[in-house]
Amino acid sequence: MSWMITRSKFLRQVALGLGAALMVAACGGDEQAETPTGTAGDAAPAGGVLRVGTEPAFPPFESQGAGGELEGFDIDLMQAIGEQANLEVEFESLPFDGLIPALQAGSVDAAISAMTITEERAQTISFSRPYFVAGLAIAVQEGTADVAGLDDLEGKRIAVQIGTTGASKAAEISGAQITTFDSAPLALQELANGNVDAVINDAPVTLDAIASGNIQGLEVVGELLTEEYYGIALPQNSPNVEVINSALAELIANGTYAEIYQKWFDAEPPELPESAF
Repeated sequence: MSWMITRSKFLRQVALGLGAALMVAACGGDEQAETPTGTAGDAAPAGGVLRVGTEPAFPPFESQGAGGELEGFDIDLMQAIGEQANLEVEFESLPFDGLIPALQAGSVDAAISAMTITEERAQTISFSRPYFVAGLAIAVQEGTADVAGLDDLEGKRIAVQIGTTGASKAAEISGAQITTFDSAPLALQELANGNVDAVINDAPVTLDAIASGNIQGLEVVGELLTEEYYGIALPQNSPNVEVINSALAELIANGTYAEIYQKWFDAEPPELPESAF
């Protein structure tokens, strides 16, 4: 029998740390989250500029407001990190699958875009300490009776956002017909239009889209498929890892992180580990 995850239920799960399992990285970790030892350019000087890439189509983490300004949990957090580190943050809007190439090319200094820390990504970039606990969930049209979990998606049509852990999870499903989109809202709209059977996507983003009424007629079913940690991405071995980690630790200690979390999720934040594993 399936059960539906509500936004408040998800946030309660997060607040409780999603059980003891969240203290292990189910989706892998980042060995680069500690102080870097390599040389990937100098750290941004105090009072300098930090160029930060983001994909503004992933509310409530990052999106464009009515006036075109960037807003969201990630945006507020990155700005607070900049203030704490005495750095001016300049955001650059990029497709999600273009963030890592931009880091590797040096066109941005960091990226914050609800990016899950994974072993595969950590082979080519570095991550900050985790700043958010999340997980993947399955969305279907309301009243769908034949999908209660991952096993029920075999042979089904699944929409995902390109380059995400949701896309990786969908690729593991036998016989699945996978359609990729540039953003999560586009994938969810494809589901609402009846052109696919399900969407695998980050739970908080899917729940926010449903709760806000932006995309109607959908529900989330089954258990969370994964427990994941989001991290701020940087070029491999960037000295800015230490700068960002220090600022983030101070924001957690002085309550600023909790204030930002409350603003966007109306809940107390869970305890965050210093490493994803």
